[in-house]
Amino acid sequence: MSKWQYTPKQGMQAIAQVQHYLVNALQAIGQWCQQPIRSWWNGRSLWRFVSVFLVGVGLSMAIAACGSNANSASKGGDVKLSLVSYSVTQAAYEKIVPKFVEKWQKEHNQNVTIEQSYGGSGSQARAVIDGSQEADIVHLSLALDTHKIEEAGLIEPGWERKSPRGGIVTRSVVAIVTRPGNPRGINTWEDLTKDGLSIITANPKTSGIAIWNFLALWGSVTQKGGDEAQAREFATKVYKNVPVLTNNARQASDIFFKQGKGDVLLNYEDEVILAQQNGEKLPSVVPDVNISIDNPVALVDRNVDKHGTRQIAQAFVDFLYTTEAQQEFAKLGYRPVNPSVVAEVAQNYPQLKTLFTVQDLGGWDDVQKKFFAEGAIFDQIQVAGKI
Repeated sequence: MSKWQYTPKQGMQAIAQVQHYLVNALQAIGQWCQQPIRSWWNGRSLWRFVSVFLVGVGLSMAIAACGSNANSASKGGDVKLSLVSYSVTQAAYEKIVPKFVEKWQKEHNQNVTIEQSYGGSGSQARAVIDGSQEADIVHLSLALDTHKIEEAGLIEPGWERKSPRGGIVTRSVVAIVTRPGNPRGINTWEDLTKDGLSIITANPKTSGIAIWNFLALWGSVTQKGGDEAQAREFATKVYKNVPVLTNNARQASDIFFKQGKGDVLLNYEDEVILAQQNGEKLPSVVPDVNISIDNPVALVDRNVDKHGTRQIAQAFVDFLYTTEAQQEFAKLGYRPVNPSVVAEVAQNYPQLKTLFTVQDLGGWDDVQKKFFAEGAIFDQIQVAGKI
């Protein structure tokens, strides 16, 4: 906070102090010149005048105090933003954030610091809701988590319409990673049911990728004409081969790549590409029946208004859709949403036979109730897998 920047609460405290001092001063003056005042003006009239004066001073200071914080981003002075995102976006933001900071400083002559937090998408959403993370901006793995923040009253309804592309800033699909030489012969979704296979994936209760993994498995059956009973049977067989569920995608990657555990890793295509860029020469398969992993970005309205950062936060969100930022996402394996960048990098990604969406599975409300609520299908599959 700059020297002259106040929150509304601090502004009202300052008003109260000034009023207290003014009242004491005027009372002292009144006592000192009480008789002369009464001789030429009724004391009550004087006090009514003083009261009106104090109200005017108080209102003026309240307006100034409330306005100073809200307008701080446009009047110079250092500004802080808080970005809360899911774990695997960190590498991309290490490139994107400095570009935005430099651009903003050049155009507005203002220093901006963007504090960043990364973790499982579901865990991050809960941290924003409970206030332990006062995010100005959230970039989460799935719209389900953003909707939870909206339902908590922190994001205004209709956030999808406030940004380009329905609020979706990056896309991906699910990839299957195997060990060198693919010794278990894993090439399709169906191969994941092989006896004795060890599959590494995250927990849908805390991780966005885990939800996408589950929906990809389910849709690999239903989007090819299978019924829900067949989808449940297939998913149960797959999760019997999962020895442990990690909290997020990055932990799953670390267990597989760094600790050398598991025969197969289910993860974001972009995370696999990033690992390959970092020297991991592991084979991977992108099944040609897959789910479009759509990652949303949104302002946390209550927090940007509280912090007085709406203007600069919106500018950062807008920057994420620019060619410059989308190219950075694409370099790290994300499927971009900016049309010019999509055309530029299309040849870098495997072509898919069937790409379905959450809407094809009923939409997020139905998906949450049907699959991931307490005691719903995923919990039932977990219980069945342990029998």
